[in-house]
Amino acid sequence: MTNDALFPVDSETGWVSGLRQLPSPNCDARPEGAQVEVIVLHGISLPAGQFGGDAVIRLFLNQLDINAHPSFLPLKELQVSAHFLIRRDGEILQFVPVSMRAWHAGISSCLGRSAVNDFSIGVELEGTDTNPYEEAQYRSLARLNQSLIREFPAVTADHLFGHSDIAPDRKSDPGPCFDWPRCRRDAVILS
Repeated sequence: MTNDALFPVDSETGWVSGLRQLPSPNCDARPEGAQVEVIVLHGISLPAGQFGGDAVIRLFLNQLDINAHPSFLPLKELQVSAHFLIRRDGEILQFVPVSMRAWHAGISSCLGRSAVNDFSIGVELEGTDTNPYEEAQYRSLARLNQSLIREFPAVTADHLFGHSDIAPDRKSDPGPCFDWPRCRRDAVILS
């Protein structure tokens, strides 16, 4: 993959060109002086193990009908978002500008610091811990990671973490089916 395949990031607005944008209210300003240093990868499906619906989108937009499925009841008061969601077919949706803090990491620690939302970008992959991710998702993730690494020099292929890495007592995603060697290899920008 070459640089001409990368997504342009508008450094003023934080929105990435070429992606469907669905602004989430679940975000706020990064602390003064905070810079993006890591990308945190997550796995999500609602209901668990079901793909292709709009429940994750509705969750990030605070529009989820908690009565639509019994598993949604614990999400009643939850306000959560990520910067990006990569669907099973590889489509990437953006919910929060990369200049803002998305609410994806929760209680977490990375690079010896807490409050990981302050210095990270959250990328959700539609999936589960037990299902392999799709080829289209890996291709889209590679292009997105390369675009973000180009925009944020502190982020490298070694600064890609799973939710399970930053909150190991609480989270297991993106799970053992996620291909970390491929993800890190594909994040390297080739010229």
